[in-house]
Amino acid sequence: MTTTGEEHTGAGGGPWWWVRWRSAVLDVGLAAVSAVECAVEGWPFARDAGLPVPVGMVFGLLAGSTLLLRRKWPIAVVLVSIAITPAQMGFLMGLVGLYTLAASELPRRIIGALAGMSFAGMLIVTFVKAQQGVVRGDAALGEWFVPFVSITTALGMTAPPVLLGLYVGARRRLMESLRERADSLERELQLLAERAEERAEWARNEERTRIAREMHDVVAHRVSLMVVHAAALQAVARKDPEKAVKNAALVGDMGRQALTELREMLGVLRTGEGLDVRVHPVPLAAVGVAAAAAAAASRDADDFVDGPCLAELEELVGQSAAAGMVVDLSVEGDARAYAPEVEQTAYRVVQEALTNVHKHAAGAKTHVRLAHRVSEIAMQVENECPPEPEAVSFVGLPSGGNGLLGMKERVAALGGVFVSGATEAGGFRVSAVIPT
Repeated sequence: MTTTGEEHTGAGGGPWWWVRWRSAVLDVGLAAVSAVECAVEGWPFARDAGLPVPVGMVFGLLAGSTLLLRRKWPIAVVLVSIAITPAQMGFLMGLVGLYTLAASELPRRIIGALAGMSFAGMLIVTFVKAQQGVVRGDAALGEWFVPFVSITTALGMTAPPVLLGLYVGARRRLMESLRERADSLERELQLLAERAEERAEWARNEERTRIAREMHDVVAHRVSLMVVHAAALQAVARKDPEKAVKNAALVGDMGRQALTELREMLGVLRTGEGLDVRVHPVPLAAVGVAAAAAAAASRDADDFVDGPCLAELEELVGQSAAAGMVVDLSVEGDARAYAPEVEQTAYRVVQEALTNVHKHAAGAKTHVRLAHRVSEIAMQVENECPPEPEAVSFVGLPSGGNGLLGMKERVAALGGVFVSGATEAGGFRVSAVIPT
C-alpha cells in the first residue's frame, strides 16, 4: 500500500483504506465521474475499432472506475490512464492520478518516470490525431501547428497536476514535521519542568540542611560554653563570689552573642518570605530566567550573611580558655584574606571541634593549629586524653551526632578534605584542608 500522507491528518474512522468518510465520498464521486467520462468516450473508440458499442462503453466504465483506488495504488491508476490514452479516454483519471502520485511519499524517480511516460503517451497520441486532422483537411495551418498542439496538450495534461501534487505533498510533509517538532518541544518542556521541579526540591532540601547546619553551629557552641560556665558558677558560687560574678558575666555575654547570630540568621530568612519556589510548566526561556533568578537570589542571600571570619579565631579560642579548657593556638604561614565562605567554613570547623571537646573531653588539653599555604588553608584541632575519663561530659551536654557530619559537608562543598578520628594517645583529632 502506498500512502499519500493524508492518513496523518486525522484520526482513523473511514471504510477500508480511507481514514475519513469525507475522503471516501470524494474518491467515490471522482471515480463515478471518471467512469461516466470513459464510458462516453468508449462509444467513438468502439466505433473506430470496429467493436460493439456496449463493449467499448463497458470497457470505459471499468477503466474509469479504477480511480477509486488512487489513494491505495496511485501507480496502478496512472498506468491504467497511460494504457487507455491511445483510446482518447481517461483524461480526468490521468489528471487526478498524476496529482495523487506526485503528492504521495513515493520516491521522486518513480514519480518522474511515470509523469514522463504519461507526457510521452499524450504527446504521441495528440501528434497522431492532429496529423490525421491535417491530412483530412480539418485544419489548414502551417507545419508548426501539429508539434505546437501536441506539446502544449501534453504539457497541459501532465505538468499542472504533477506540480500541484508536489506542492501539496511538500506542504503536507512540512506540516507533519512542524507538528512532530511541536510535540517534541512539548515533551521536552514537560521534561524540563519535571527536572526543574526536582532541582527545586533538591535546592529546598539543601537549603534546609544548610540552615540546620548554621543553627547547629551557632547554638551548639555558645550554649555549650554557657552550660560549662553555669556548672562552674554553681561550683564556686559560695566559695569564690568574685569568680562566680565573672562566670555569670561570661554566661550573659555568650547568651547575647548567640541571640545576635540567631537574629541575623532569622533576618535573612524573613527576607525570602515573599519568594515562591513552586515550579509550574512554563516555556523554556522562562525556566532559564527563573533558574538564573533563583541562583542570583541564593548568591545574594549568601552574601548578605556576615558570618564569622578567621580574624575572630583567637577570640573563639579565648572563650574556650575562659571556660576552663587548656587550649593553645598556633598559626603557620602569613595570614591573608580569603573568600568569605572559606573563612566561615574554617572558623566553623574549629568552633565545632572545640564544642565537641567541651562535650566529650572536658578538662583535656587541646591544640588548635592553623596553616596558611600557597593554595589552601589547613586546620587541625586535637585534644589529649582527658585527665579523668570517667568525668567526661560531667556537665551533661547533649549530643545530636550532627557536628562531625556538618563539618564534613561544609568542607566537601568547597572541594576540601575532612578527616576525623581517635588518636593513639586516647584523644581525638579533627583535620580539614580547604582550597583557596
